[in-house]
Amino acid sequence: MYRIFLVEDDPIIAQTVQKHLISWGWQVKAAADFAHVMEDFAAFDPQLVLLDIKLPFYNGFHWCGEIRKISRVPVIFLSSADDNMNIVMAMHMGGDDFIPKPFDLNVLTAKVQALLRRTYEFSRDQAQLPLGGGALLLNTGVFVKGEVRLELTRNEFRILEMLLENRGRTVSRDALMERLWSTDSFVDENTLSVNVNRLRKKLETVGLSDVIRTRKGDGYLIDAP
Repeated sequence: MYRIFLVEDDPIIAQTVQKHLISWGWQVKAAADFAHVMEDFAAFDPQLVLLDIKLPFYNGFHWCGEIRKISRVPVIFLSSADDNMNIVMAMHMGGDDFIPKPFDLNVLTAKVQALLRRTYEFSRDQAQLPLGGGALLLNTGVFVKGEVRLELTRNEFRILEMLLENRGRTVSRDALMERLWSTDSFVDENTLSVNVNRLRKKLETVGLSDVIRTRKGDGYLIDAP
């Protein structure tokens, strides 16, 4: 389930777009505080951003620039200011596409689908996350180190993927359970602990002991390299 962050100050447009995209199976969060957009962005950790240009406090160009300082997440601008200067500026600031208002929701959906596919599905064929001289292959869910291949269950893969995506930061148990729940696997506190312990034992077989650390009361952590 892809996460889409919507930054649109018109409540009718925001509600309409959010409802439509949710109906396609995506998780959509609309910005609530237009003076502190980056706080919402960081907390939600989206995989695509829909960004209006004319916003309270700071415009969309500003927020796109702030996003580009920390993330390569794809950004689609939505704006009635569709003159050539604004379109060029949107691309110059790091935008990936521009949809002029008013727009057809089906066109929006098609562009979102295409950009998500190009960014994540095609690139995942060769994508990997390194760990201790090995790597988690994102297209197969297998961890490889040298000649050894560790076959991971779907839950084990999701846990390791999320911990590696957040290296150096503690990932809460709630966040991990939410990630696993999104894959249609029922996960409670005990199930999560069992999966983490199994994953640890598998990693130990390739010499990676204690790479997943427990932060009591908080969650789990893999140290930054």
